[in-house]
Amino acid sequence: MKIAIKIIIGLLVFLAISSGITKIMLMPQDLDFFGKYGFNNLMLIIFGVIQVVGGILMVILKTRVYGAITVIVTFGISLILLILEGNYAVSAVTLIAMGLLVVVIKQNHITSRSKMDVA
Repeated sequence: MKIAIKIIIGLLVFLAISSGITKIMLMPQDLDFFGKYGFNNLMLIIFGVIQVVGGILMVILKTRVYGAITVIVTFGISLILLILEGNYAVSAVTLIAMGLLVVVIKQNHITSRSKMDVA
């Protein structure tokens, strides 16, 4: 199970950071998509920075939960917009990623509790 969680965390970190970087770089598809919903360039860059920071925080064990929560919030915002857009395929993938983030949070809680029981 430890290896599976590490793989999941790695994939989620990659997804959060790469998604954030595309927003920071103001990629045309992000500008078009988020622009429809009122995001200007500065807002999109800030949104991307938040995603990157969330991804980085997930790498560090002590800040993993904060990072995962941050990424869940940003993915949640994207999910709402994707549903409004009618893009259900990407919405499903985003929802799966959010579910995996919840798994990471729960696993982190279980791991920290077991360490407390040992001490």
